[in-house]
Amino acid sequence: MIPFPDISPEIFTINLGGLSLSLRWYALAYLAGLLLGWRIMARMMRGAAIWGDRAPMKPEEVDDLLTWVILGVILGGRLGFVLFYEPGYYLSYPAEIIKVWQGGMSFHGGFAGVIVAAWLYARTRGIPPLRLADAMAVVAPIGLFFGRIANFINAELWGRPTDLPWGVIFPGEAAQSCDGVAGACARHPSQLYEAGLEGLLLGLILLVVVRAGGLRRPGLSFGIFLAGYGAARMFVELFRVADAQFITPDNPLGHVIGGPVIGLTMGQVLSLPMVVLGLLFVLRAMGRMPVARAA
Repeated sequence: MIPFPDISPEIFTINLGGLSLSLRWYALAYLAGLLLGWRIMARMMRGAAIWGDRAPMKPEEVDDLLTWVILGVILGGRLGFVLFYEPGYYLSYPAEIIKVWQGGMSFHGGFAGVIVAAWLYARTRGIPPLRLADAMAVVAPIGLFFGRIANFINAELWGRPTDLPWGVIFPGEAAQSCDGVAGACARHPSQLYEAGLEGLLLGLILLVVVRAGGLRRPGLSFGIFLAGYGAARMFVELFRVADAQFITPDNPLGHVIGGPVIGLTMGQVLSLPMVVLGLLFVLRAMGRMPVARAA
């Protein structure tokens, strides 16, 4: 078993009178993912050769896109959490919906928010939406990697109990409430599994695809991202503890479809359409002629 590292969720705190301002790793992860993605996308738009004919947008247009993406992440992520995970609570206390600083964000909701924001931005600027989606798919694993590392530092979204040598002893009463386990309870570091699969591995695959001329096939990178993330998330859900509101004595694994032993968690239910849709995009892209290089 591996003891949880002594890392505070807060990088530093500044006290101004009676007000405390803290910079948290989770906030830094969001910023790092967005800023790195922004810079890489701007550089991609300067390389016309990787697109076949020409880049779908100007580098300076990526600056304006960043604002739209941030709004899509925040609004979509929060509304997704409200609708997918705790609709009953927020229906009773609607004023709590705007309190995003108290936590509660959904990746699938944030992803949907970014898709809507990017589509609207593309429509207003005359940018081909599918080619913009390809560019955003290439940089998305960066944010996923940093976000999952921040989940680990926050000691949240941990996995099921395990006796494997890399099991981590997460702090807190909830993490240490393991039925039938005497002493310290080690759990799968499912956040690191996701960082490795959704971030590093998926990012590497997309990098190889880009280098092989994948951006010349509109929709290919986007489809690979959809299918890759969905498959990785569905796999890690086998080791990750479901959200508390779905877990009952008769349903210890928190399945929302199926039975208590064989079924699907909410994360798997939301990821399955991504896999199917992603594969359709890949097949469609591979069935078309690639964009010809400019003369």
